[in-house]
Amino acid sequence: MTLLGVDSSTPAASAAVVRDDGAAIDATPPPERLGRPPAHASELMPAVADVMERAGVSWGGLDAIAVGVGPGTFTGLRIGIATARALATAAELPLRRVSSLAALAAGIDAAVTLPVIDARRGELFAALFDGERELWPPFAATPEDLVARLRQCGFSPLAAGDGSLRFRGMLEEAGIAVLAQESGAHVVSALHICQLGLEAQDEAPEAVLPEYLREPDAKPQP
Repeated sequence: MTLLGVDSSTPAASAAVVRDDGAAIDATPPPERLGRPPAHASELMPAVADVMERAGVSWGGLDAIAVGVGPGTFTGLRIGIATARALATAAELPLRRVSSLAALAAGIDAAVTLPVIDARRGELFAALFDGERELWPPFAATPEDLVARLRQCGFSPLAAGDGSLRFRGMLEEAGIAVLAQESGAHVVSALHICQLGLEAQDEAPEAVLPEYLREPDAKPQP
């Protein structure tokens, strides 16, 4: 199976292609991209064009598109999923939804992993994994609540993601290990979106929606 994967749950939008011959072509930004304002509208499609060209794959050569559905920032998810839906509709391809936190966890080299995405408003999105097994499904919490929950359960995971960078001091003070600042594991890799997408189900593009976990920051005015 040949898949295009995209993710825009954090400021670092990424794209990748996994071909049916096993070749993988990735365009995932370095971790320092997380510290700059998001620019999904101007960065995601060039990344998609780049990996498609380097993979030597046409739209007709794809079997499906895998997309990170969050949780993550409202605007980022909206742009990424709208882009994936438009591409899939135009190319008459199914979409495959992948948890952005599961993709983040897939890049952490530890037995028990804690992927953490910055949710803004002093909160974070997190989940807990034992290998590929999800121990805690994605949830939104303050860092204090996350620390308290981990103390109660007794797990000692390795954390990564822009949320773990933002709240590194608080997490490490509580004994939770956080990967080094320069680690590429802090970025949600579209390559992991593709790899998890290989096991996901095909869905109609219009059926795939963002998993926000909470109400958006900006609300329509009456």
